[in-house]
Amino acid sequence: MNYNESEENYLETILILSKKLPVVRSVDIAAELNFKKSSVSVAMKHLREKKHITVTDSGFIYLTDSGREIAEMIYERHEFLTCWLSSLGVDHDIAAEDACKIEHVISRESFDALKEYVNARQK
Repeated sequence: MNYNESEENYLETILILSKKLPVVRSVDIAAELNFKKSSVSVAMKHLREKKHITVTDSGFIYLTDSGREIAEMIYERHEFLTCWLSSLGVDHDIAAEDACKIEHVISRESFDALKEYVNARQK
């Protein structure tokens, strides 16, 4: 799997919003990310073309199976890395910001090893 950071951020945002809102629309994504609606519309077009999302006639955005898989992977990394960095004494806001950067570049192998190591140390 090789996706770009922007795609991953959009998919993760859709996942997070879908947990908070009854439906997700482009305007919700734009507000959450503080982006222009036109930028979000272009991104949604690309995600739709890659079959990571579907968009209804009413403008409701849903993750497809492939989109959900990517979003959940990034979200898991974000949550885990934020928690881990915070447990090391890093300020929560800084930990979340750093986790957002790391989550896109760390390999699956390295992330799994880190997760296994941290979880083993907590037992």
